[in-house]
Amino acid sequence: MSGPQCCSNPPTLDPSAGAGHVVQLSGLSTYVSGSPDSNLAILLISDVYGYETPNLRKIADKVAATGFYVVVPDFMHGEPFSYDNADRPLPVWLKDHGTDKGFEEAKTIIEAVKSQGVSAVGAAGFCWGAKVVVELGKSELIQAAVLSHPSFVSVDDIKGVKVPIAILGAQIDKYSPPELLKQFEEVLTSKSKVGSYVKVFPNTEHGWTLRYNVEDEAAVKSAEKAHQILLEWCVKYVK
Repeated sequence: MSGPQCCSNPPTLDPSAGAGHVVQLSGLSTYVSGSPDSNLAILLISDVYGYETPNLRKIADKVAATGFYVVVPDFMHGEPFSYDNADRPLPVWLKDHGTDKGFEEAKTIIEAVKSQGVSAVGAAGFCWGAKVVVELGKSELIQAAVLSHPSFVSVDDIKGVKVPIAILGAQIDKYSPPELLKQFEEVLTSKSKVGSYVKVFPNTEHGWTLRYNVEDEAAVKSAEKAHQILLEWCVKYVK
């Protein structure tokens, strides 16, 4: 994930984006949207650009509008990846922001929302965040998982997933190329007890569900279709 494709077209971060607000949850600044009284929560885990990505918060608000309490933690601790920082190239940045650390912190977030009365949690991850969601799905800490253009996710990871999982891939993606998604699909098809859905979106590139050009009608349409699948998957399995 250290090549330019992962980090191309970085978003313009906006700490005030979205209809929700930021709270402290398990020691992490967390964008929340929806009713905190809901007993169903969705955890959204960002790509390397973090929780202030406006398009990520748009997804959170859309999911929250259907009745979920949506939490988007700052797993980057105020230091999202910056493509322009020559002193912190991605391999260096990742040493301080590994997905293993994200997984440990995600567990505490889930514990925190459950302590507030939440009874079921789904999780959706993008790029970097998809690996964290896979680990949650292997540990059965969530009721459903959605991966969008995942990075670092292996066939063995998918073999270990124990919850319903949807995987949304790009046609042009060297981190999760269509050939790899085909292997994911074969593994999941053989696991008849685990609900699964795998789709490669044509004419899309890695990161397309978050870092699309809002003026590109085709790009917006593909992203919104992916967002709708994410939402429908959560509605189906997180209850």
